[in-house]
Parts: sequence; structure tokens; C-alpha cells
Amino acid sequence: MSEPVLLVHGGAWAIPDDLVEAHLAGVRSALAAGWRVLESGGTALDAVETAVVALEDDETFDAGRGSFLNADGKVQLDAMIMEGASLEAGGVGCVERIRNPIRAARAVLAYSPHLYFAGEGAERFAAAHDVPLCENGELVTDREVERLREYRTGGSDHGALFSHDTVGAMALDAGGNLAAGTSTGGTLDKAPGRIGDSSLIGCGCYADNVSAAALCTGWGEPVMKLVLAKWGADRVGGGVPPAQAATDAIAYLDRRVHGRAGILLLDAQGRYGIAHNTARMAWGVKGVREERAGIKT
Repeated sequence: MSEPVLLVHGGAWAIPDDLVEAHLAGVRSALAAGWRVLESGGTALDAVETAVVALEDDETFDAGRGSFLNADGKVQLDAMIMEGASLEAGGVGCVERIRNPIRAARAVLAYSPHLYFAGEGAERFAAAHDVPLCENGELVTDREVERLREYRTGGSDHGALFSHDTVGAMALDAGGNLAAGTSTGGTLDKAPGRIGDSSLIGCGCYADNVSAAALCTGWGEPVMKLVLAKWGADRVGGGVPPAQAATDAIAYLDRRVHGRAGILLLDAQGRYGIAHNTARMAWGVKGVREERAGIKT
């Protein structure tokens, strides 16, 4: 039997001072929700889904309601979930009518021979498997309408506004199985149809019991070029401790493509590593022997 471990993050970016406490509160709530699943003997996959749903339901984050708006003024969401025993995974991209896209990604994993659905097809698949649909306007908040307006007029600090507030969770359960999941609204004012790293297998999300679970958050395009989550997991699989592998991954990202991001790694022994080269990163960990949440600087 393994000692369960749960890690969550609320994005690696220049989190403004006035949003720090909200990020910490959201991370703690997600940890509590996911830990209840693990503590009761639930699977890593269930714990990850539950934790990500908690983050999607919190309007602080760029996931679900409250996400950044794209160039059409709409919320357009991506999500992925993967489990490490069988390498089964499910992802959705560019969905506009799903409040909790991680639920849709889980449905893809559970019910489809395919790995990924996008747009209207993803929404039809989700609805056919009891994932409720909503109107896109229900996902739009006044805060994000104003944020987009200010960004376009240059009325606010572009460095803070052009944020990367992806959410994610990863877990090790008592059976020794790993899982990871991500959800995001992408970048502010993104082109309609743009998909970042978060929901792409091996880029922003990966899980393999023989190496590690991995999550990335930040500027997606450089992360995709290096398939960074898989790169980090492979380092762990090759014998590098997760803490060192995470540091190595961010150094590699910076050296090769001048990317800015964060990475979390968790292996089947319960060892984890976190590294980033953005201004701040919201994260938390919960285990039998440890519980922490913080804003990593």
C-alpha cells in the first residue's frame, strides 16, 4: 500500500498582490476536496477530477466560469485527464458550453476509444454522457469583460493581465496509481480555436506509473514545442529525483525556447518536485505527513 499524495496548482504567472489570498483559498479548497476522496480509499483519478472541479468552480481561476475571454469575447475551454496504470486519457478542446470541462475529459477517457474531442463534437459527446451543457454567457463574468477591455485599450499592466492561470491536480492513491488532470480557459484575447499545452497529452499533462505524473502551467506554445510534461516524467523514469527533474525541465525550457512556465512532478513513491520561472505560482500539497499551500516566488 502507498501513502496517498495530492498536489494542485492554480497557475504560474504574475499573480497580482490583491489576488494572492484568493488563490491560496482556492488551492486549499481543492486540496480538501481531492483529499476527501483519497482519504476514503478513492482512486487517484477520482481525486484529480474532484480537485479540478473545485478549481473550475472557483471564479478566481482561468478555468470554467470566470475564464479569460478570447478575441470574440467568449469563454473557450480545454481540459485533460490521464491515469498512469493503463495510460488511458481523455481531453477536450475549444468547448464553449461546458461549465466543468474536466468532467467531459473524464467521460472521453471512460467511454470513447478516441483520446480527444474538440468544439461542437466534444459538447455533443459530453451531453450524450450526462455532462450538462450551459450557455456560453453563463461562463462570462463582468470582471473578465472589463479585463479584456482594459487589455485592448492598454489601460492596465499588460504583464499582469496577460496571465496563464491554468489549474491542475495530480495524485498518488493507496494502490500506487498516479493520475493527473488540467483545465484552462487559455490566454487572454486568444484567437478563437487556439489550444494551448494544458490539454495536450505529454505537453501540459501526463501520467505514467513507471515514471511520474506531470503538469505544466504557463506560456503554452514553448511548452508544446518541447513536450515538456513527458520530458520531465521521462527524467524521473530515468532515475532523476522529481525535485531535480522539475528544476531541469524549467532550465531546459528557458535554454531552448526562452519559455516561462511551471512544472509539477509526482512519482509512485510519493516524491514530488515543483519548479517555475514565472513571477509567482500558486500550489499546494496534501499527504499523510504533510499539508502546505503557498504562492511560490
